[in-house]
Amino acid sequence: MEVVILDSGYKSYDFEKELFEKNGITLRIFPGYTGDFAGKIRFAENADGILVRHTSINNTFLGGMKNLKAVVRYGVGYDNVDVEACTRHGVKAANVQGYGNQSVSDHALALMFSCIRGMWDTRSQLHGGFGTPPIQDIFELHDKTLGIIGIGRIGSVFCLKASPLFSGVLACDPYKPESHFKQLGVQRVDLDGLLERSDVISIHCNLTDETRHLLGQDEFRLMKRKPVIINTSRGGVIDEGALLEALNTGKIHSAGIDVFENEPLTDKQAELVRHPRIICTGHYAWYSDRASVELQRRAAMNLLNLLKGNPVEDYLN
Repeated sequence: MEVVILDSGYKSYDFEKELFEKNGITLRIFPGYTGDFAGKIRFAENADGILVRHTSINNTFLGGMKNLKAVVRYGVGYDNVDVEACTRHGVKAANVQGYGNQSVSDHALALMFSCIRGMWDTRSQLHGGFGTPPIQDIFELHDKTLGIIGIGRIGSVFCLKASPLFSGVLACDPYKPESHFKQLGVQRVDLDGLLERSDVISIHCNLTDETRHLLGQDEFRLMKRKPVIINTSRGGVIDEGALLEALNTGKIHSAGIDVFENEPLTDKQAELVRHPRIICTGHYAWYSDRASVELQRRAAMNLLNLLKGNPVEDYLN
C-alpha cells in the first residue's frame, strides 16, 4: 500500500514515516506546499491513502486516482474536500477534530483583546503618541455582551474562557440542542438577534454552502452596537468586501482576522489588511507546540485506521 502527503510544509514528518513504515505502507511526500493541480494528481495517482491540507479533493482529482481508499485532511475545516464526491467514488474521508480547541480559542481571545485595546500598531504609538490612547473608543468588557456564532468544540471552549469577562453571552447554532446552550450558560438567539445585540462577535463555524458569506452587507447593517468582529474559523464565512465597507463606514468597531477568502493573500485584499482598524494574523490560530504535534499524530492515525477498516471518531462520510 502507498500513502501520499500533499501540501507538505510541516517541520517534520517523522511520526508519519515511522507509523506507516511499521505497518508496511510506503510513504511519499509531495515536494512543496504549492504546485500545479495536475502535477499533484499525477504524483498521487497510485495512492491508497492521502493526507492533505489545501489541495481540492474534488471530482476531477478523484477521477485521476486508481487505488484511493481514504483521504484525511490535516485540520478541522474540510471545505476543500468534497465529501459527497468522495462517497460517490467509494473513498472514505475524515478530518481531525478537537486538536486545536485550546489554541484556536486562545488566539480568538488574543485578537479580541488586541482590538478592544487598539493594539494593532503599538510601535507607532510608542513614538508618535506616548501616553495617549491610539483611539478614543477603547471599551471595557464587564458591561458588554458577547455573541458567539457556532458553539461546537472550539466555540464552546472559547465560550467557557470568555464568558466570565462579559455581562451576558448570546450564541447562535442551529445544530446544537437546547441542553447544550443551558450547559454553557448562554442565551440561544437567532443570527439576526445576535448581530443586533452583541458588542463582540466571535465566529466558530465551518465553511459550508450554508455559511459562505454568512456575514455580508445585510448582516453588517443589522449591527447596532458597532461590535468587534473576530474570525478564526474560515475566511469565506465573511464577505471581505462587506467587511471593508463596514470598517470604512464605522458600522463596526474593528476586526481581528486570522483567516481570509483567498489564501495566501492577493493584491485585492491589500486595502482590507492595511486598514487601521484591523489586526490580521496569517492563519496560525490552530498552532501551539502541543496542538501541532497532536494534529499530525491524529491525522496519520485516522488515515491508518481508515485503511485498515477501523472506525474513527472524525469520519465525515
